[in-house]
Amino acid sequence: MAKNIARYETVFIINPSLPEEHVSALRDKFTGLIGENGALGEIDEWGKKRLAYPINDFNEGYYVLVNFESAPTFPAELDRVYKITDGIMRSLIVCKDEISVPSAKE
Repeated sequence: MAKNIARYETVFIINPSLPEEHVSALRDKFTGLIGENGALGEIDEWGKKRLAYPINDFNEGYYVLVNFESAPTFPAELDRVYKITDGIMRSLIVCKDEISVPSAKE
């Protein structure tokens, strides 16, 4: 039986009013969570960028983009954790493609 793995891309926006150490802690929290449940790819910190529209009265946000591979069930858990974490203004997870990996028995 083949094991399903998918490639994902996630971007999350951190509240820009947080101190630098909190921004780093949030970035490390999510990259650590992704690393525990899949394979981390490229991590691209865009830094503070102007938002297209205000979110919670902020015109800027701190953007982080992460590419990763995981089981198809993990993004739902990641999205749940994004939603309950203070300091995360918005997040998005996109499935880039699915990969079928043969198991060791095949």
